[in-house]
Amino acid sequence: MMAKPLRQASLLAAAIFSIFASHVMAAENVAIPAQTMDPALHAKLPAEIQKSGVMTSVNNGSFPPYEIVTGSNSLDGASADLARALGGVLGVKIEHASVSGLSGILSGMAAGRYQMGIGPIGDYPDRQAKNDFVDFVKEFVVFAVHKGNPQKINALEDTCGKRIAVMAGGSAEQVIRKQSALCVKGGKPAVTIQSYADQPTSILAVRSNRSDAFFSSQAPLTYFVQKANGQLELTGTGKANGFGDIFQGTVVPKDSAVRDAILAGYQKLFDNGTYAIIMKKWGLEENMIAAPGINLAKVQPQ
Repeated sequence: MMAKPLRQASLLAAAIFSIFASHVMAAENVAIPAQTMDPALHAKLPAEIQKSGVMTSVNNGSFPPYEIVTGSNSLDGASADLARALGGVLGVKIEHASVSGLSGILSGMAAGRYQMGIGPIGDYPDRQAKNDFVDFVKEFVVFAVHKGNPQKINALEDTCGKRIAVMAGGSAEQVIRKQSALCVKGGKPAVTIQSYADQPTSILAVRSNRSDAFFSSQAPLTYFVQKANGQLELTGTGKANGFGDIFQGTVVPKDSAVRDAILAGYQKLFDNGTYAIIMKKWGLEENMIAAPGINLAKVQPQ
């Protein structure tokens, strides 16, 4: 009895991999300017990194079009391009490692295994207690649903009694849990919250009809919807959906010695136009901000 669901899941997983590959091939036609090491920025790095010439960035799986994991230690997407450019101005090589979930990123950095998570990862005041965020994009949170929106999910209050996929440990999960409590308080069915470790698995749950919607960042959801051959659509756009201004960026341990070097490196990429080229290459013009900054988020999701 399990053979058919497993076969369907395998076919959908293969389709998602094909989506990644086709988008990467199209984006490869855009040239990213080569960067030259800035000695002043290199000098901002800790001595051990200057000596090794390597920094390790950690991710928790594909978050397209920013992070598209192509192997256990390889990455493509806007963040991969940004990491290469950042490494160029800092005079180091930025390598990549993948772990499971946001908690894996944060615990791995706290243990000293990784110096940074290129992200972008959501910057919120409660996360700033133990981490610093070098923000470089803004974001919005919406729903990806089946074409035609058969479950009529257009806002948070429409999720009562519905199956909603979210990223495990993320801010959207917190918001949907609060909404579920409001549903019950109002005499409506609770939200069935389905927490997944990464974006592809979450969108796969919707496409395979195991979830009614995926509640997550608009940039990756736009990417998935555009590549879903008309099977999906976005809803809840233009609404707060439990959030205020959302900033996302590279996460580092609190007061890390690499924080200011990363900020200065990003600022140079903003100033020389490389940031804009990368963002436009991956269709992320709407997510650009005027300048990078540290811990720009001031409001916790409701």
